[in-house]
Amino acid sequence: MLEEGQVAYGFDVEVTGSFEAVRGRVVDALKGQGFGVLTEIDVSATLKAKLGKDMPRYNILGACNPVLAEKAISMEPDIGLLLPCNVVVSETPKGAIKVAFMDPVSVLALVNNAGVTEVGWQVRAKLEAVRDSLTTTSP
Repeated sequence: MLEEGQVAYGFDVEVTGSFEAVRGRVVDALKGQGFGVLTEIDVSATLKAKLGKDMPRYNILGACNPVLAEKAISMEPDIGLLLPCNVVVSETPKGAIKVAFMDPVSVLALVNNAGVTEVGWQVRAKLEAVRDSLTTTSP
């Protein structure tokens, strides 16, 4: 059963520190687990520019572990439709910084391929290690 505020397709953690400091820690922790950040979307800046809407800071990082991505692509060439793994760094309405991770097991289960599901578990373990490092590293 999910706790209040949790979603079936991801997991998250609140982290102390400024938005930029936490974002930097996330990128460094991802690198430590073999991920690179291929894309970054500043959703709050985009909505401000395109719609004139203000919102708390909200960035989507498109993270990729090339070794595991290659494994998945070799088993399922169209898997790129479900990649990369998104990590969201956002400010909550109360001013805290939340880091949310796509659950690759949930997403890759759509493929219904046991080998791809196994890769999903490997990716999830690495993303959970990133999450856990954020709560043990000082800001």
